[in-house]
Amino acid sequence: MKNIPQSVSVYFQECGSAILARCRAFRGDSGSAIVELAVMLSIFGVPVLFGTVEMATFVYGSIEVSNASHAGTMYGMTSSTLAGDTAGMTTAAQAEASDFGTNLTVTPTSYYACSAALGGTQFATQSAASSACTGAGNHTLQFVQVAVSAPVTPPIHCPGLPTTFNLTNTSVMEVEE
Repeated sequence: MKNIPQSVSVYFQECGSAILARCRAFRGDSGSAIVELAVMLSIFGVPVLFGTVEMATFVYGSIEVSNASHAGTMYGMTSSTLAGDTAGMTTAAQAEASDFGTNLTVTPTSYYACSAALGGTQFATQSAASSACTGAGNHTLQFVQVAVSAPVTPPIHCPGLPTTFNLTNTSVMEVEE
């Protein structure tokens, strides 16, 4: 370093030693943690992602089926006239879960029960229920029940699991008179 002034030469020596110190820091094991993380994410991250997608499909389908049965029941419970309108309850349920299209199976029914034994015998007609519901304070109540089911096929097939799952839900409400 013949023509370089002394101050510039000292500056380059200090910079060079600082760069060497930084390079020595990379010689340790500090970078291996990132490599291990990348390997673990590639091994475990993909199955977790696939599982999340499959679970989200089931949750969304379950919500759709539940909402469909509730919508059909809400339609039928508004009056005694609509409680007998099975086509209307089916249409209301199918409109609520239009994602399933024709794969949605809707089964609406209407029945009567005694107020003293709601979980007891179900009667097909009001006259049959009236003759069975005797005693003080015991009267007939009309109920609407809508059962909905739909097949769900997850977008990703995992080995060992079925390719299609059947989701079902039933909603029951008392008919408002």
